[in-house]
Amino acid sequence: MSGSLPQRDRLLDAAQAAADVAGCIVRPFFRVGVAADDKADQSPVTIADRSAERAIRAVLGERLPEHGIMGEEFGLERAGASYRWVIDPVDGTRAFLTGRPTFGTLIALLHEGVPVLGVIDQPITGERWIGIRGERTRYVSSFPGQAGTRACPALDRAELSCTSPEILEGAYRARWDRLSHAVKRTSWGGDCYAYGLLALGQVDVIAECTMKPWDWAALVPVIEGAGGSVTDWAGQPLRLDGDGTVLALGNPALLSSVRDLLAD
Repeated sequence: MSGSLPQRDRLLDAAQAAADVAGCIVRPFFRVGVAADDKADQSPVTIADRSAERAIRAVLGERLPEHGIMGEEFGLERAGASYRWVIDPVDGTRAFLTGRPTFGTLIALLHEGVPVLGVIDQPITGERWIGIRGERTRYVSSFPGQAGTRACPALDRAELSCTSPEILEGAYRARWDRLSHAVKRTSWGGDCYAYGLLALGQVDVIAECTMKPWDWAALVPVIEGAGGSVTDWAGQPLRLDGDGTVLALGNPALLSSVRDLLAD
């Protein structure tokens, strides 16, 4: 065991095993025209999402039966557990459906509501980000790059990213536009992959809303361990019962200026 996470090696092994099995399930469905159903919120879901989540739950449930599990597709098990896994088998189903390898599998472990371990896995490109609270983030890939955010000195030199304008509902759009006008450049798309790029110093700011816990929980240890910060738009720690806003910064020193732009 190292760092501040009890049973660190056991927990990390379980998370990586779950990511491995999810990748084995997801890859055969990529770019083969898999069908999708629309959920109640009109977001798509496929057999890959459901099958991968079942497999992740099976791995974690066998290895750590005392832990809770919350997933996008099948809800919450063992709600009273102090340790809870929060999983999204295919974060970015629209990207998956359109053949873009910018989706990912997200696996997080929370202790008393605080993310202490996170894995972002891209099963097509073979990239994996591993974050453990109190440790340096690891990036495992055959591609160039190493974990570490960029010390962007000012907003007018920053690269801003957001998955889609559709997620910027109502008044959130006007607030986000103020930020967009203050940065050097804005790019769209990326889902969880954009957060991985922020942890590699390729993106400086990500501001999104309507995010669920399975969308953000795994990102927190990865980005913090790379030198960045993840909060809500008010600059407060993310909570399971929060307002759904997420602000990720490669340089935490920019928080005050970004928060002011995103304020009501």
